[in-house]
Amino acid sequence: SLQAGLAVLLKAERLFHSSYHSQAVHIRPICRVSVIRATCLSLVQDASCLAVSWELRQTLTVVFDTFSSGQGKKDWSLFKMFSRTLTDACPLASQSKVYVDISPKNKEKELLEVTPPPASVHEAIVQGDKRTYAVYDLLSPSLFNTSRSLNVQLKWKRPQDSSELPTPILHAQRYVSGYGLQTGEISTLIYNTHPYRAFPVILLETVPWYLRLYVHTLTIITKGKENKPS
Repeated sequence: SLQAGLAVLLKAERLFHSSYHSQAVHIRPICRVSVIRATCLSLVQDASCLAVSWELRQTLTVVFDTFSSGQGKKDWSLFKMFSRTLTDACPLASQSKVYVDISPKNKEKELLEVTPPPASVHEAIVQGDKRTYAVYDLLSPSLFNTSRSLNVQLKWKRPQDSSELPTPILHAQRYVSGYGLQTGEISTLIYNTHPYRAFPVILLETVPWYLRLYVHTLTIITKGKENKPS
């Protein structure tokens, strides 16, 4: 249902006009009851599944370019991005949370302010860096006590240089060169700006049905040397 919880933010005209969006559906069998038989002589275990359930997982990833749409301002809110606010939690959800990255850019005092004030803060290590997240639990009874609408907003306490944007540790770009099946190429460049750490990368290429790719022509070059992926 699109009437409660985080699903109310799924407004088609806002999602499809974003810089990037990806929808995925994952279905896999899960064994609920199994019997394991062990033979002492052969030391072989035979596991047979008696009851199988199917797990359905749906994901939606959206990237908004709020810096460009906000005329060079890094302030944003749920209403500015989705044209809607959160009014309640989904009654069927066992967990429904909103995480906002409020990690300070440097060791100075925090220059950003998030409203309303979060009830809890979560810290995690992401790509070797310590990140701080403001957590809004939609299942908390006190979240919607003062107002029937939750509009998370992030504002900067003082104006920032519009041309100063942090460079992500991992970023990529893709371009097409040549033409036709013989000289046409698709090149993807992946950059790692971390001073010393290497990261495993999973590359997912989405191509239209009319574009034919030849896997045997795939080459991966790292620092001028060919790299064979797993």
